[in-house]
Amino acid sequence: MHEMSVALAVVDQVAEAADRAGDVTAVRTVRLRVGELAGVVPDALAFSFELACAGTLLEGAELATETVPGRARCTPCAHEWAVGMPPRLTCPACGGTRTDLLAGRELQIVDVRWENDRSTHPPTREPISEER
Repeated sequence: MHEMSVALAVVDQVAEAADRAGDVTAVRTVRLRVGELAGVVPDALAFSFELACAGTLLEGAELATETVPGRARCTPCAHEWAVGMPPRLTCPACGGTRTDLLAGRELQIVDVRWENDRSTHPPTREPISEER
């Protein structure tokens, strides 16, 4: 199941960021942006995320996902459209087949909410770069 490898990668990246921060005691929420064309099944990812978090700093963390719809643009006529699922990559305006996929393949960590040793402060939000 490819969702488990995605979940493990997310847990690793968040744990590395928490380690760099130095005083993180728990991760509460991880928010992901997932394109509808990324090939990720949200329910399977949520299940895999829960398993991947077990025994880590992220245990009990909530996974929040934001779906990004697929969008394309026709190279010849510049028309843009939502590609849907299954994706329609032929231009609905001119029938052209030379298209650029503009959105829908995203798979990125957008936000992480955690707690730290400074209990008098609210949990910290730490964006994580999508680059490794």
